[in-house]
Amino acid sequence: MDRSRKAVKDIYDRIAAHFSKTREYAWPEVASFLDAQPPAETALDIGCGNGRHTELLAEKATRAIGLDASIGLLGEARARATDRGFDAAFVAGDAASLPFAANSIDLALYVATLHHLPERSLRRASLDELARVLEPEARALVSVWSTAHDAFDHDGPEGFDTLVDWTLPGGETVPRFYHIYAPAEFDADFAASDLRVVSNELSSGNCYTVVTPE
Repeated sequence: MDRSRKAVKDIYDRIAAHFSKTREYAWPEVASFLDAQPPAETALDIGCGNGRHTELLAEKATRAIGLDASIGLLGEARARATDRGFDAAFVAGDAASLPFAANSIDLALYVATLHHLPERSLRRASLDELARVLEPEARALVSVWSTAHDAFDHDGPEGFDTLVDWTLPGGETVPRFYHIYAPAEFDADFAASDLRVVSNELSSGNCYTVVTPE
């Protein structure tokens, strides 16, 4: 199992065009979270992929930013913004070392990305980075795949590492690294971070946690 961040980036660069075609619509949990938030000045989508959730941020904020490690996915996001006529900046960056000033983000999404970081120390560092860039009263939604999903048969307080295949047109499979979080483990990582949990829920096998800086 190649656990490196470069391997994850290279895989998403490789599958970007096909992946984007299957990610047309925003998740309802993300839309519900944003509907409950006040308008923002600067909003950030960490692990923006093809920009489907950045599009919602662009409706909510004066300035929307999508960040991703995959150059291929950033290209898909820019194409989506052009096609749909929404205004957002898309930048390449590392979720564990965000290229933004402290207290500069008023609203954030960190959806289905944290679980791609291959080490727990990196995942915790990325949560602290989220806390660093958030304005003191800002809210963020963080989501990961969890062991509560029907696809997994796993008990216990800790999650596990695995590879999840992506099937390209023609049948070729490309393995993607995931850390599947146990809900208790997800809670523990927040407790060890500079973030404070506002609320959490399980939905469709995913953990969703709303946070604010401590």
